[in-house]
Amino acid sequence: MKLYYSLLLLVFSAISISCSSGRSIPEAQKDNGSKGNPKYSYLALGDSYTIGESVKESERWPVQLTKGLRERGYAMAAPKIIARTGWTTADLIAGINSELDVQRDFDLVSILIGVNNQYQNKSITEYEEELREIFRKAINHSKKMEAGVFAVSIPDYGVTPFGAAKKDEIGRDIDAFNEVFKRVAQDFNVDFYNITPISRRAADDPDLIAEDELHPSGLMYRYWVEDFILNVVEKLPKE
Repeated sequence: MKLYYSLLLLVFSAISISCSSGRSIPEAQKDNGSKGNPKYSYLALGDSYTIGESVKESERWPVQLTKGLRERGYAMAAPKIIARTGWTTADLIAGINSELDVQRDFDLVSILIGVNNQYQNKSITEYEEELREIFRKAINHSKKMEAGVFAVSIPDYGVTPFGAAKKDEIGRDIDAFNEVFKRVAQDFNVDFYNITPISRRAADDPDLIAEDELHPSGLMYRYWVEDFILNVVEKLPKE
């Protein structure tokens, strides 16, 4: 049991995890169903929630979102994902700087980051400063500037078996970080999609938690996408 929880603790470690599910996704990815020449590009920025720790590649929410947009008639390229398990805002900034060319622009850009800042007891002031830098970079890599960017709130892992012992404390912290996240998004005129209430359904439904007893399952990610996909569609008007 002690070894089990020790391994779980590594999930939120700032140390890069050298497993395939924890790596950032290379530029050339499998198309996963796109037909013809893709017209729209999508950049997803984040951490383990964006990379989909402990779920299949097809179950990652950026991949499910892309699939849903294709089903609505949008010729989406496979998402470019810059995310890694354990990443804080500082790690994400470094990842963006490392993986993106200055001139690379996308039709859609999403941001979901902050849980590891909370887990590692990083200053919420530091979080806000680095988050603002991430928003600036995201907007600079968006073809439509802030209109092409959206933020997804931090889910509450306090409702999972991993976080159960500190459920209330974790919930309060996540709310505080999300307040900053939402405020920064508003300052940059970026849409903010609040999926945290959906994440809390996992307290009563174990099917919404992955096998690692910490991260969301593919079903949970599907619920997220269903919640905001119509908002994202409005960012991609057909010509």
